[in-house]
Amino acid sequence: MNDAMKTCISLVMAATLAVPAAAATLVVGNKEADTVSFIDLASGTELAEVKTGPKPHEVAISPDGTRAMVVAYGGTTLDLFDVRQAKKIGTCDLAPNERPHGIVWTKSNAILATTEGSSTVTLVTPDCGRASSVATGQKGSHMLVVDEARNRAYVSNLQDQSVTALDLASGKKIGDFNAAEEPEGIDLTPDGSELWVANRASNTVYVLDPDSGARLDSIDVGNMPIRLAISPDGKWAVTSNMRDGSISVIDVEKRENVRTIQVSGSEESGQVTLVWSEDGERLFAAETAKAQIAEIDFSSGEVLRHLPAGAGSDGLGWSPIDVDRSALPLPKPQRSN
Repeated sequence: MNDAMKTCISLVMAATLAVPAAAATLVVGNKEADTVSFIDLASGTELAEVKTGPKPHEVAISPDGTRAMVVAYGGTTLDLFDVRQAKKIGTCDLAPNERPHGIVWTKSNAILATTEGSSTVTLVTPDCGRASSVATGQKGSHMLVVDEARNRAYVSNLQDQSVTALDLASGKKIGDFNAAEEPEGIDLTPDGSELWVANRASNTVYVLDPDSGARLDSIDVGNMPIRLAISPDGKWAVTSNMRDGSISVIDVEKRENVRTIQVSGSEESGQVTLVWSEDGERLFAAETAKAQIAEIDFSSGEVLRHLPAGAGSDGLGWSPIDVDRSALPLPKPQRSN
């Protein structure tokens, strides 16, 4: 990789830190404020809001939870943050690949991001090294999911209404699945045997064969399912239904929509991204129009509280690491009248 692919990165690869049982931080990309928020989940407090590149839509957390990578959908960069310090520690420039959006940080410590503006998926290591890209050849390559066991990535292409399969080992495209209708949300069952795609135009979730793209099932869900996430134990799939401010809950084994969680119940909240807590007991739903995140008890479906974030709060990452408050800047003194 040439020097143009690196931007002022100074990265200390810290050893995994001991994590207190109650520690957890929600990292939020605020796409209208061009910032990222660090929310302490024990207190529900936004501890820091830090500048990013333009339009930080999505967030990926490192396998050990110590770092977060945030896309700049309005540019060509990824920003790297230390979660414990709530501090930016580097920036990767993916140019000539443009408009990074969906992002995954794999267990093998690689980062993959859809670069929608160039119809590619770009691969990079946490130190901005070994950057390369694979062409999808499709318009609107927006979100992705990775099957690490098989070295594959699957990309939802909004404009071309398709899903692209990529071979990561060879860096080549396998093919396109024309089994979707305005697909956006996408996930794999934990064993990689089923590819689940949320179709926001038809209010359905399709279950696809990840090899052939054959449609195995179709499930009706709420209005405009813009995101889909399968629970850590693989038992449940949830969709974020933007137009009715709800979450549809699907039994994965039965492939049945079994209940609806009412979050705001309104399109006005701008509900988009969903993320699970590591234990699957909590769901977090980004309400972009309200600059807040709804924290939901999954078992009961109760909205426990609303967590404050920045304008356009969208991308979410859950980390077991707590922010070191002593490392944060002192609050600014209040002005007197």
